[in-house]
This record gives sequence, structure tokens and C-alpha cells, in this order.
Amino acid sequence: MTNTSDTPTRSADGSLGDLTVEIWRGDVEGTFETYTVPHQTSQTILDVVTYVQRKLDSSLSYRFVCRVGMCGSCAMTVNGSPRWTCRTHVSEVLEDGNRVRIGPLRNLPVIKDLATDMTEFFDKWARASGQFRPTAPESLAFAQVSPNSKERREADAGIECIGCGVCYAACDVVNWNKDYLGPAALNRAWTLVNDVRDGERDTHIAAVAVDAGCHACHTHGNCANHCPKGINPTASIAGLKRAAFGAALRGKL
Repeated sequence: MTNTSDTPTRSADGSLGDLTVEIWRGDVEGTFETYTVPHQTSQTILDVVTYVQRKLDSSLSYRFVCRVGMCGSCAMTVNGSPRWTCRTHVSEVLEDGNRVRIGPLRNLPVIKDLATDMTEFFDKWARASGQFRPTAPESLAFAQVSPNSKERREADAGIECIGCGVCYAACDVVNWNKDYLGPAALNRAWTLVNDVRDGERDTHIAAVAVDAGCHACHTHGNCANHCPKGINPTASIAGLKRAAFGAALRGKL
């Protein structure tokens, strides 16, 4: 009998056939190697990578922790786009039949295979003055911040960033200019500029009002389009540009 259902036919072992999976192996001078992986229902890209590492090639290197979209450690490039692999289902990204290509995040040095070195990513957070500096460091009293204030709403819009690096990998400006601070670091600075508990607003603005800072953003919006948390770093960077202009008029820059 001919199967006319839209549901894929399962094989005897419960799989939906085989996936052809290309995975980056080596460092920056590496190459893609091809593996055959059973396609399962509700299978994620992280499931695929884990299958390869546990069943086919134990030397495969990659990074993950929580598996539930809370840590961001498993971010990789899937069919050309940076994604959290634990929340990306295979069915969402299949190309050319049952083919998937998985590589390390773009714009970061490759340590080995799918694992990248995040050092420069977080170093740029420090260069962007991403540290909270309290107005009254010796005080034990709780600061009261109105949730309805304009500043609180501006900070709330970007405060959920978990530093996964997806926006950094998606950013074309980072690709062109390795000194560019990047959307995550600038978004962090914007949350501090709008935090009334922080006592060094002008310090944060001065740190990002540099050649490779907020003014280097071309507002392509790739960071916002790819952020798994729905944050819009492009809007945060636009806010920093306005704040820098105001600081310049006040003679603070």
C-alpha cells in the first residue's frame, strides 16, 4: 500500500531514516567530515553532535552544559547560521533532503572542532566597561528602582543576555573589524548606562564612544535577528550613540 501521509515513515528501529551530517574537524585550517546519523523525532542538533561523539568518533570536541537553553554554551553554526544547538530541532534546518552542516561559531578562534575560544568575546565586555559600579558601595541598604521608570525599561530590554556569543558570530562588523567591541558588550554597556544604581554612567559612555565602539555599528540588525533571547542589541547600540552625543555636548568626552 502506498503511504500518502505527511508523516515520515519510520524504520524498524524507530528512526526517520538517516541524516547526512557534515561536521567541522580540526582548528581554523580544518575541514568538514561527513557522518551518517539516524534521524529521530524531536531530535536537536545537539543530539546529533552528541550521537557522533558517543557512537562514531569520541575525539570530536564541542561545548555544552545545560541542554535546556539556559547557558548558551552549545552555540554553533548550523547551515550557515549561529544557533543554540540544544533548542534547534533538526526538522527546522534540514537542507537538500536530510543534510545538515555544523561548524564552530564565526568570528572566534577555533580551539578544536566545534569548540571556540571565547576569551576575546569577554575581554571586549571589560573594554566596554561592562562592570557594575555602585553609587554607594559601602551601603547595605537595598536600592529602590521603580519598574515603571524609563531607565528601568531601557535596561530591562537588554538585561537577559547570557553571553552565548550568537550575536557576535552573526555580526558582519566584527568580521570586518576585529577591534569592534561587538553587540553583546555594547548591549551590556547600555544596561549599565540605564541602571540608576550605577555611579559611573559617564565612564561607561566614554568606554564605548571610541573608534571600534558604538559608532562602528552599521545597524545591519543581524544581532537582533539571531539572538535566541529576543534581545535587540541594535537598539541598545543606537541608544549608546545618542548617549555619546549628549556626553560630547556636555564636554564629558
